[in-house]
Amino acid sequence: MADGSVQGHVHDRYAGVRTTFEGNLDNGADVGAAFCATVEGEIVVDLWGGFADEAKTRPWTRDTIINVYSTTKTVTALTALMIADRGDLDFDAPVAKYWPEFAANGKDRVKVSHLMSHASGLSGWKEKISKDDLYDWDKCVSLLAAQAPFWEPGTAPGYHAITQGYLVGEVIRRITGRTVGTVFREEIAEPLGADFWIGLPASEDGRVADLIPPPPGAAIGEGGGQTEIQANMSNNPGVDVLATRTRAWRGAEIPAAGGTANARGIAEVHAILANGGVAKGKRFLSEAGCRKALELQIEGQDLILGTPARYGMGFGLSGGLLPLPNPNTIYWGGYGGSLAIIDMDARTSFGYAMNKMAGTTQGDVRGLGLAMAMWEALGLL
Repeated sequence: MADGSVQGHVHDRYAGVRTTFEGNLDNGADVGAAFCATVEGEIVVDLWGGFADEAKTRPWTRDTIINVYSTTKTVTALTALMIADRGDLDFDAPVAKYWPEFAANGKDRVKVSHLMSHASGLSGWKEKISKDDLYDWDKCVSLLAAQAPFWEPGTAPGYHAITQGYLVGEVIRRITGRTVGTVFREEIAEPLGADFWIGLPASEDGRVADLIPPPPGAAIGEGGGQTEIQANMSNNPGVDVLATRTRAWRGAEIPAAGGTANARGIAEVHAILANGGVAKGKRFLSEAGCRKALELQIEGQDLILGTPARYGMGFGLSGGLLPLPNPNTIYWGGYGGSLAIIDMDARTSFGYAMNKMAGTTQGDVRGLGLAMAMWEALGLL
């Protein structure tokens, strides 16, 4: 509908989720957004509404997609978990087993698990790079392979906001001979019919909503008092939200921040992990391969985010900053507010995507409020 009203469907049990979703649009917390939830592999909530642009000229439709920033990390991690489940990737092995050049500058003992859990000490590039360099895969990975870590790998978490995707992605490329975006598309997204892309074809550009930058002063890298490594992550290169409106950004594979999706795509992909490796009747991983994501790798004060962190294999774990109703729950969110949550106990996955950005790096109260409405309907709150 042209007026941006809320569309989609909700099973009766979850009517409260629709109320919360409509409230976010009515009170201006959201301009355009979508929320989707699966339970036991079935979509029980699929909502969208509002507008795809700040001027409110384009309604947010069923098939609107948008850059979801770090929510992309969840599908990069899922792709790595799938390859590990086949026996082709050992998270305990040194990265250099798959990527020999990575051993430079004392990194010969850095494990793949350190990359997956933001503990490799490679939270940014030491050499000055430009925003356009993010589109040059070989340059990004060769610089990371050559440099020394910022801290002793495995001793502390420090959010690898952009670098994690290149690091994990290069390991995947060395093993499979294909880019992470290609493996994800061919082996996960296409078999599921899920609308989630790492590297968006130009043919899909017409469906992409505009991200609306966060208020002045709230963006990454703004404000003083940063440590050297925090400033490095924030400003080398700086984040340019308007770049997400360009073909160069959308088409590039930036597997920690450049994914394009909607809430349905997020929830459908993660139904795999929520349901022991099976989605839409297809098996993608073993149950044990899914539960690998729950294994605590490192916890403590995150050197970049400056908040308590508990990282599993590629995901945040319950506790730390975000206590969750069920213990076997994994999550991550994107700069501005997008969110993916997988509750393995309730066998449910949630996806939230929006265009009005908040000044947050890992989801915010809008997506979490929708998740809480779901948990309440499930009798978990």
